[in-house]
Amino acid sequence: MTQELRLTPKQVKRYSRHIIMASVGSKGQRKLLQSKVLIIGAGGLGSPSAVYLTLAGVGTVGIVDFDTVDISNLQRQILHHDSDVGRPKVVSARETLKSFNPDVNVVTHETRLTSENAMEIISQYDVVVNGADNFPARYLVNDACYLLGKPLVDGSILIFDGQATVFMPGKGCYRCLFPEPPPPGAVPNCAEAGVLGALTGLVGSIQATETLKLLMGIGEPLVSRLLLIDGLAMDFRSVKLRRNVKCPLCGDNPTVKELVDYEVFCGLAPTPVVAH
Repeated sequence: MTQELRLTPKQVKRYSRHIIMASVGSKGQRKLLQSKVLIIGAGGLGSPSAVYLTLAGVGTVGIVDFDTVDISNLQRQILHHDSDVGRPKVVSARETLKSFNPDVNVVTHETRLTSENAMEIISQYDVVVNGADNFPARYLVNDACYLLGKPLVDGSILIFDGQATVFMPGKGCYRCLFPEPPPPGAVPNCAEAGVLGALTGLVGSIQATETLKLLMGIGEPLVSRLLLIDGLAMDFRSVKLRRNVKCPLCGDNPTVKELVDYEVFCGLAPTPVVAH
C-alpha cells in the first residue's frame, strides 16, 4: 500500500459505486487495489468473504485450503459448482474469483495450515479472514496473527447461530475470549450438527465488510466487540470484549511466544484445517 497508482477508465467504471461514496472515493479504492487479504478456508465463510473482497477490488486475495469439493459443500460454499465436485477447492475458488474480477490476483495455497508454514504464509498479507471450523486451526491462526501483528477478522457459525469479531494486536485475541479449548467432542462442528447455508453468507459478508473497513481505514470495526447473531430470531447483539491481562499470548506476562502443536493443545489427534 505504499506506491500510488492510477485507476484505469475501466476500473473507474467497475468501481464507480465505491468511488462516489464520500468515505471511499478513488483514494479508498486505490488502497483496496494495493491490499492483500488471506482467507483461511474456501468454505462456507471463506466463500462469500472471498467473493465480496474480489468484487470490491482487493488487489491480492490468498486462499488457504487443501480439501476437495464434496457435493455436501454446495449447500453453502458458493465458490464451488456441481461440476467442481472432486476438484481441489483452491482451484475452483480461483476460477470462480477470476471470473468475477480479472483485476484481482488470486494466490492459492493448497496446503494444510500448520505451525511450520503459518508464519511464512500469513506474513505475506495485510489482513487475515478466518473461516476454519476446528479449534486447533482457530488457535493457530490467532496466535500467528498476533505474533506477526496482523489484524484477524474472525467468524464462526453453527446451526442457526453466528458470530463475528475483529482481533487487533494489542486489543485482545481469541485466547482472551476462549482461554482454553473445550474438551474434545464437547462442541459439534457443522458436519455433525448442521448449518443453515444462508447464515454462512450473512456472517461471511460481515467479515468481508469488516475487512474492507480495515483496509481503507474507515468506520468503526468490530474491535473489542463480539457480534452475536441468532438466525432464527434474526436478532443481533454486540458484547464488549476486553484484553485479558492474564492472557498467555497477549497479556502482560505472556508465556506463548511461538507457535505450538495445536492438536496436542486441544487434546486432539492431528486433524486437518477444514472450512465451514
